[in-house]
Amino acid sequence: MATAQHPAAPIVRPGVRPLRAGQGTSFIWRKLHSLLGIVPIGAFFIEHLLSNFEALKGPAAYGAQVKFLNSLPLVRVLEWAFIFLPILYHGLYGFYIWLRGKSNLVYYPWAGNWMYTAQRCTGIIALLYIGQHVIRQRFLGVSLPEHPYAAFAKVQHELSNPWMLAVYIIAMIAICWHFSYGVWLFAAKWGITPGTLARKRFGVVCALLGIGLAIMGLASIWAFVGPAYANAPGF
Repeated sequence: MATAQHPAAPIVRPGVRPLRAGQGTSFIWRKLHSLLGIVPIGAFFIEHLLSNFEALKGPAAYGAQVKFLNSLPLVRVLEWAFIFLPILYHGLYGFYIWLRGKSNLVYYPWAGNWMYTAQRCTGIIALLYIGQHVIRQRFLGVSLPEHPYAAFAKVQHELSNPWMLAVYIIAMIAICWHFSYGVWLFAAKWGITPGTLARKRFGVVCALLGIGLAIMGLASIWAFVGPAYANAPGF
């Protein structure tokens, strides 16, 4: 008597879940969330690091950079359309994804699960930090659009608080991690790096990118707290 043979259970391997069409409106929202993390948010993040890197040249150079950015045409429209609103959507929808997702760290301690959890945790850190940073630097205290050369002293005064300095350092490392791993995820989910080998190689590139950006960010922080420009004048 023949016995029925059951098909072997499929082998589940860790990896990046692709973004597939035909999965309702969540497909569109996830695509938008992924894309905004690169453009414009990622582009703005790199520009922001480069602008802050001017602090290594001193208060005058940093103030000149702030003045230049605030003199751009339609700068307030650009702020809201390409910075504030995209960051708000990316952060809140990312938090929504985290609430609905499961990392399975205890039962399936794969590297992918740890990376997933780290990405969500750094995202929360980034969202909270950006929120307080925008409020403090953009809307409280001396108005930098009207007094750009007070920018260095304003940041320096904030970083004179050891707790705020610690917040800046932790947030800088977290954001650099979040962005560099986000670039890797973007390439994997959008089909730019098909295959395990391509993803491993691009992972090395993204790791180097994150380290380089973190070094730039930490060097900029040192420019405000180091002895070279101590007690910079306001304006």
